[in-house]
Amino acid sequence: MTELDTHHMSHADQTHNDVHSAPSADHSEQERESESYTHGHHESVLRSHRWRNVANSAAYLAPLLRENLSILDVGCGPGTLTADLAQLVAPGKVIGVDAAEIVLGDARAHATELGVTNVEFQQANAYELPFEDGAFDIVHAHQVLQHLSDPVAAIREMLRVVKPGGIIAVRESDYAAMSWFPSSPGLDEWNTLYHEVTNAYGYQADAGRYLLNWFIAAGANIDQLSPSASSWCYATPETRQWWGGLWAERCVESNFAVQAKEAGLADDVALEELAHEWRNWAEQPDGWFTVPHGEIIVRV
Repeated sequence: MTELDTHHMSHADQTHNDVHSAPSADHSEQERESESYTHGHHESVLRSHRWRNVANSAAYLAPLLRENLSILDVGCGPGTLTADLAQLVAPGKVIGVDAAEIVLGDARAHATELGVTNVEFQQANAYELPFEDGAFDIVHAHQVLQHLSDPVAAIREMLRVVKPGGIIAVRESDYAAMSWFPSSPGLDEWNTLYHEVTNAYGYQADAGRYLLNWFIAAGANIDQLSPSASSWCYATPETRQWWGGLWAERCVESNFAVQAKEAGLADDVALEELAHEWRNWAEQPDGWFTVPHGEIIVRV
């Protein structure tokens, strides 16, 4: 048994297959309000979020964008993707909402810096969107449902606020389908721990593969659903250093580390070792990491 195995306190009944396809209906409002975002808002997390734009994170939606459309971006984070959407539909109105007020200042500052005037940001809960029925032409969410204990309830809210004839566009990653080279027992251990942490908090790390299931459970007509998939790839020296570096930081400084320790799944020694494994992978000249995403377009 390695030192990492000793300090990673894995529960035997928490494996990659121990996941839920659709959450139960007994999630209380209090439980939803107390949900804790697994990644948190450490700089290593925001650095990743600020990289996102339509080209690298919403290409599946891009052909459907045109001027004068109204868009709601659910879980907008620091707003780079939101502002990009706004520029593509100007002068249409775009609203970005996020449960964390802490990131909205960054989002507003980014839009101001770009001179984007058709976007605004406000704090809101994905389960209770503060908008009238049928308020938007497009409702968009990127890597949001995987961090919710009741994604089906959030989808019902998206269905409520989109106009008849409108579009919902959602993209979610799939942690169990992530792949890397060279083989690394340390990254295997990281992936297992990530699943255990999200499972302990009631979230679905493999959300990309569940999108059809969740939208059908939310009441969407299967004939309205257009699924697809795409991926991010980190295989150049620059992207390896960027991706490996931010995950090395997340393993010891982000909310992921906090939750791993709170749930009794790992201690500081194990998390430091995972950070070391990420830095070691980033130094490999032939290193390769792929992040697959499930995507779905819903025509209401």
